[in-house]
Amino acid sequence: MTVTRQVPVRDRTPSPVVTPAIVGHRGASGHRPEHTLEAYRTAIRMGVDDIEIDLVSTLDGVLVARHESELSGTTDVTDHLEFAGRRDTRRIDDHLVTGWFTEDFTLAELKTLTARERLPATRPGNTAYNGREGIATLTEIPAMVHAESMRRGRSVGVMIELKHAAYFDSVGLPLDDPLLIALHRHDLDRPWARISLMSFETGILRRLAQRTKLPIIQLLEAGPSHAELCTPAGLAGIDEYADGIGPHKSPVLPRDDRGAIGEPSSSVRDAHRLWLTVHVWTVRAENRFLPSNLRRGDAPDAPGDMAGEVRALLDVGVDGVITDHPELAVAAARELDI
Repeated sequence: MTVTRQVPVRDRTPSPVVTPAIVGHRGASGHRPEHTLEAYRTAIRMGVDDIEIDLVSTLDGVLVARHESELSGTTDVTDHLEFAGRRDTRRIDDHLVTGWFTEDFTLAELKTLTARERLPATRPGNTAYNGREGIATLTEIPAMVHAESMRRGRSVGVMIELKHAAYFDSVGLPLDDPLLIALHRHDLDRPWARISLMSFETGILRRLAQRTKLPIIQLLEAGPSHAELCTPAGLAGIDEYADGIGPHKSPVLPRDDRGAIGEPSSSVRDAHRLWLTVHVWTVRAENRFLPSNLRRGDAPDAPGDMAGEVRALLDVGVDGVITDHPELAVAAARELDI
């Protein structure tokens, strides 16, 4: 069973943290197109403790739920001839990206688009829901979560990831101002509100740490760009402004040269020594995303033993598992009776 404990938050009011938490990654994105209200509702119906959302900005400074600001991978923007002239190439987070970008559209224009499945070859069943929903705003998501929480008699948290923060700063659309204004408007800028703020970028997290009492989570890549932050010295630096870390699952459960998971690293233990929570990402059911020793058969998109990976992560003591397939993670956690 999940429990709620008080975690000290940078010498401030303790924040309630459900641990271990099962978190719906972009909703139940293994079952519905990601970042749609129905994906979030599906995750909540499946029993998640929190949903995870990603936010980017529109031209008029409204925060909307997209994994990235480029639109062609997850919407029908290419079908809208009126927007054909807005296709562009720009550098975002050190990568050249070509497509259509949220920061070139007003909210009213974005609301004419509909969502599509990002991985149609891997998740063809999700394509049945293409075109059913538009792009959700930050304002709409807490209202939906509140309604679902009331309907089900339990509180559901929201983990908010801010995407491309430095890039949006550079184009005059900082993410922290509209974020904090919207949370304040909904009375969600309080430690008990079950809202966490996340980013891979330390700059915006340090800014937010000075402006809000909400828990701050430093997301960590698996590669060399964040290797220093995963060391004990790096974690001590994170502890100066954050309340937790969100590492990729591979440094927590390293894989051998055959791609199988073996002995866990000390990363969870090192973080817990500093009272930093640990939410790992992203656990997915398809073989292509699983360690070799948990795959079932040879088909890359067939389901493997995702529950085995969840159990291994929970055995290490992580505080949360962020997953595309919440129903499998919830069942695995219940089997362990934790």
